Formats: sequence, structure tokens, C-alpha cells
Amino acid sequence: MSQLQDNFGRRFHYLRMSVTDVCNFKCTYCLPDGYRPDGKPKFLDLNEIENLVGAFAEVGTQKIRITGGEPTLRKDFSDIIRIVADNDKISTIATTTNGYRLAKHAQEWYDAGLRRINVSVDSLDPRMFNQITGENKFDDVMRGVDAALEAGFERVKINAVLLKGLNDKDLPRFLHWIKQTPIDLRFIELMETGLGRDYFKAHHLAGADIKSQLIQDGWQLDQSAVDDGPAQNFSHGDFQGRIGLIMPYEKNFCANCNRLRVSAKGKLHLCLFTEHGVDLRDLLQSHSQRTELIERLHGQLQAKKETHYLHDGVTGVTQHLASIGG
Repeated sequence: MSQLQDNFGRRFHYLRMSVTDVCNFKCTYCLPDGYRPDGKPKFLDLNEIENLVGAFAEVGTQKIRITGGEPTLRKDFSDIIRIVADNDKISTIATTTNGYRLAKHAQEWYDAGLRRINVSVDSLDPRMFNQITGENKFDDVMRGVDAALEAGFERVKINAVLLKGLNDKDLPRFLHWIKQTPIDLRFIELMETGLGRDYFKAHHLAGADIKSQLIQDGWQLDQSAVDDGPAQNFSHGDFQGRIGLIMPYEKNFCANCNRLRVSAKGKLHLCLFTEHGVDLRDLLQSHSQRTELIERLHGQLQAKKETHYLHDGVTGVTQHLASIGG
């Protein structure tokens, strides 16, 4: 089957697959009031996930990131990893987690086939961590990071959303940490969403300012791989770890987009900021539907926009971005 490609020549090698909307943290920039279920949602089951992974693998997907909500809250999380790992066309299997269960299960997930892991740690100050996440779990999460390093993951990344007036003073502490620790530190620029404008105005910090400081301090921009995410990664000879910046407001941010998203209920999202997804679930019930499913994927790619239009104030209505694999 031919590679997924849109009308702007962008080819899609990377799928962010959400497996649940549920999250047990209450991060101020995502779920400040905590997770509130809409009825009794039925998330993709293992059979549907296997058919979804199989179809995307047939059209050139090389990397799958398992996301949520908090994906590790699913009791069958290890089984989901195995399904992805069993497809020999998928070369990279990753997940993003709040680290709540990582200390206990890091080795189990590695043994199931998971190879890359992103852990959300928005501050290295336990009090600020508690303030941002709504949970006093800093020590638990940091034990999880240590467990991931010990388990042998190819890459351990730390995600931190940049928040003016909250964690913006943490950069020296983060830099000290990666001086001797081989992890990737990724700063994510806060994005305005349709339901969080006031929060955005109060806490937005431009990633470009951090980038300028890094370059001034001798950090060098690394070359990106075909299935890398949107981060610009920087290395420094004096540091074992790297720094990545995700800057959605930088010019041409969408020019090299290579990723698609499927929600936990089986909807395809062509962009993080699309208000409505395209239902795939009716074609995820049987392997015999794969040709029709792939045809739908190719057809929908023709509707993908050139950019997210954040600069024009188009923010959609998504508040908790992780619900569609953000």
C-alpha cells in the first residue's frame, strides 16, 4: 500500500494512538478540575487496536506512540504494547506517561516491547510539581524515571510544559540534572486552546526565547530523523542529556508535519487542533476491512490543512489535549 501523504507533499510516518481519556492527575494546563467522564466511554479494545496498528503499518507508519489521558491506567497496557511490538513494520514504540505507575512496571513494559518513554515532570521542585499537577507524587515519579533508566529504554525523555510565573525558574535545575544523566529534556511551549485563553495569557512563555539562550550557551541543533516528533533537539559536549523544544508558534512549525492522531474512541484527527475527528471504528472490527480502512485514511488526508492557524486565533475547543494523543 502507498505511503500516507497529503496535498502538500507531507508524508506521515508517525501515529499518536490514544487508548484512554482517563487521567489521574489534575494538571492546571490540561485538566484543572480532574477527569470527568462523559457517560461510560468505551475505548478501543485490543482487537480494534490490532486492526488499527495493522492498517497504519501497511501505509508507512514506522513509529507509534501510545498516549492517553494516562495510558498506563489501562489494565491491559502491556498487552497493547505487545500488539504494537508484534508488527514488524513498526520500528519505534513509545509512550507518554505521568509516571505514576512507572517505578513498579518499567521493566514489565520494556520486556513487552516498549523502547522509548516520555515522562511528564513539569518541575523539579516538589512543591511546584504539586501545584501544577494537583498531585503530591514527585518522589514516586522520579523513582519511575530511575526505574526506566535501569530497565534499559533506548530513550527516556522528560516533558515539561513551559509556564511563566510557575516553572520558568527551573531551567538551571533541569540543566544540572542532565549534566550527568543521559535523558532528553523537552520543553513544550504552552498552546492556547478554546477553553483556556485566560490561562494562556497569564502563563505563556515563548519557546524561541529559550532557544536563543541555548544557542548563546553553545548548544547545537541536531538533525531530525524521518519519524521524529516536532521537537527541535539540541546537544552540548559538556552534557550527557539533550534538550528538545516544541514551539508551535514558530514560523513554519507545520511544514514538516509527519504525524497523525487517533483518539481512544477511534476517531482520526488530522491535527491536534481539529474540533471534530473522523470515525474509523466501524472499520476496525475485522482484518477483512483493512482495504476499506486504508482507503478512508488516504481520502481523509486530502482534507488536511497546511497549518494549524494558531497565529490566526483558531484554537479549536480542545482543552485537555492528551485526549486525542496530544
